[in-house]
Amino acid sequence: MFRSLFRLQGQFRNTLLLGKECPRSQPFRFALKYSTATAGRRRFYQDVSISQGDGGLYEINLDKRKLKTPGGKLFTVPNETLAIAVATEWDAQRDTLKFYTMHLTTLCNTALDNPTERNKDQMINAALKFLETDTVCYRVDEPHDLVELQKYEWDPVLHWIENRYNVTIGSSSSILGPEIPEATKDTFRQHLNSYNFWSLIGLEYVITQLKSVVLSLGMIDRHLSVEQAVLLSRLEEEYQIRSWGNVEWAHDYDMYELRARTAAGALFVHLSTESSTVKRKLMQD
Repeated sequence: MFRSLFRLQGQFRNTLLLGKECPRSQPFRFALKYSTATAGRRRFYQDVSISQGDGGLYEINLDKRKLKTPGGKLFTVPNETLAIAVATEWDAQRDTLKFYTMHLTTLCNTALDNPTERNKDQMINAALKFLETDTVCYRVDEPHDLVELQKYEWDPVLHWIENRYNVTIGSSSSILGPEIPEATKDTFRQHLNSYNFWSLIGLEYVITQLKSVVLSLGMIDRHLSVEQAVLLSRLEEEYQIRSWGNVEWAHDYDMYELRARTAAGALFVHLSTESSTVKRKLMQD
């Protein structure tokens, strides 16, 4: 059950598979720490299914048990598509439950329990703070090769988002970074306010992974792929690796982990705004 979902969700295809190969993941503030409190528990169920409960919300069933959040709430999601994606995470587990691979479940738990007790305004303010220290806005002034590489790779994305949202962002090699105009912040504030609470949870997660509002919105708006966004967020690190070498397994681990988390966050944003019902045939192999 649920295997066909992997054929439909594009770049999320490797999130679970790559996650299984990674022995741990870095914390996303409270969210990831929240999800790994019981890491390593043996699988205690055979079958995973979904059902529609009160108010049209969808629930996850492990055998005949209904899934609950770490805070003890009934685990419910707003639509069938997201329910199938979460159920797929649980169905993909083997003998031992690897909670660090279950990014969608973690994000749902965070949205349901809201352990930090934040509202939308607080989340939007937190996201906008990343704009002031955005990865693509901070430039080096040497060496020359890296200066040119940043211009070549980052400038097109920066110009795209400025045109897309009709804002001015700019870049700087100053330690203070560029001065972001208040009009730009107001524009992005208005845009982020159009997201629902669940989608903001996912967007903030992505921004935290990439350390960039620019790259995150570029990916959410489908201007960038997950792979492109991750590589651009690691541009200086990749340059240093090409220059000085790296520990191969460590580099691969970091890259796969970042791709998995970023892909899951982007998928969560889109699935959290999904209102259509998935046809029942998608539930079949």
